[in-house]
Amino acid sequence: QVQLMESGGGLVQAGGSLRLSCVASRSTFSANHMGWYRQAPGKQRELVAIITIGGSTNYADSVKGRFTISRDSAKNTVYLQMNSLKPEDTAVYYCNIQPPLRAFWGQGTQVTVSS
Repeated sequence: QVQLMESGGGLVQAGGSLRLSCVASRSTFSANHMGWYRQAPGKQRELVAIITIGGSTNYADSVKGRFTISRDSAKNTVYLQMNSLKPEDTAVYYCNIQPPLRAFWGQGTQVTVSS
């Protein structure tokens, strides 16, 4: 049974925007903080953004001011709006609860930013 499903990745030029979506089960969405993570070539997976059950947010310094995490409770969906994309944002993006649970890692969605 699928707990989380990412979508919205693609190929975009530097300076462009993408919006990623993560659909969760209602129980997962309501009971956990949610996070977006990414893994770039040659790097370890890193936490990009968090949104808590209470709605507070936090971001990695590398994306602060450019990315926005949000959620829609009616749709059990977490979003990552990515603006002013840079080539160094190229990575596979994943969603998971925060702290992440190994069993919840999915296929992710590829974001490629060309220069």
